[in-house]
Amino acid sequence: MKIVIGITDCSKWQNYHDWFASEDVKVIKLSSKENNVDDVDQCNGIVLSGGEDVHPKYYGHAEWMEKKDELKLYVNEARDEFEMRVIDRAVKNKKPIFGICRGLQISNVYFGGTLIPDISKGEKVKHSNGQKEVDDPMHAVQVENNSCLSGIVSAKVGNINSAHHQAADKIGLGLTVSARADDGTVEAIEWKNPKDKPFLLLVQWHPERIKEQENPFSKNLKEKFLEEVRSTM
Repeated sequence: MKIVIGITDCSKWQNYHDWFASEDVKVIKLSSKENNVDDVDQCNGIVLSGGEDVHPKYYGHAEWMEKKDELKLYVNEARDEFEMRVIDRAVKNKKPIFGICRGLQISNVYFGGTLIPDISKGEKVKHSNGQKEVDDPMHAVQVENNSCLSGIVSAKVGNINSAHHQAADKIGLGLTVSARADDGTVEAIEWKNPKDKPFLLLVQWHPERIKEQENPFSKNLKEKFLEEVRSTM
């Protein structure tokens, strides 16, 4: 039986589609433009894609928009509102969730967490509106022992890409950090206590566009997500 994956819309949506779509996997675009939250019900799993910053009003700092140029804030409120509803629908219906880059950030905010508005990474900044189209820098990541992520990648250290200027700060209720960069930046989040909960993995990097797709921090993540999705059918 073909599984159905819902992927939230973004300017690079085709990359996500191509990474997941196959003879066994059908992909549905979940978009604020279509306002098709109801389509979450026909999806077996949800992928939250990368893109714009989450509006800081969602985590108690609406005033930061007064410094949007200084903080390099590029937001899409319609997308924020739509994806909050997508996450809510998926969580309440126990759908597996895989969040990538912005997907980590908006999920952390959904669960009551906060974000660092600008981590000042210079050329690592790349927005979905086409700014700074440079190759993703690669860097090391440290994986927490006994985490779900460690079981997926079977490694304590990995090499991942980076294309973001925000990061998780306060971690959302019920969540825990499962990987950090050498400078302490949060790179992955998962359930603190996953027992009796649907699969949830949130990563700050972009596994769909790591050049070496055999990298366990790319290949293993996709395979594990699809395995978890199938197990719920």
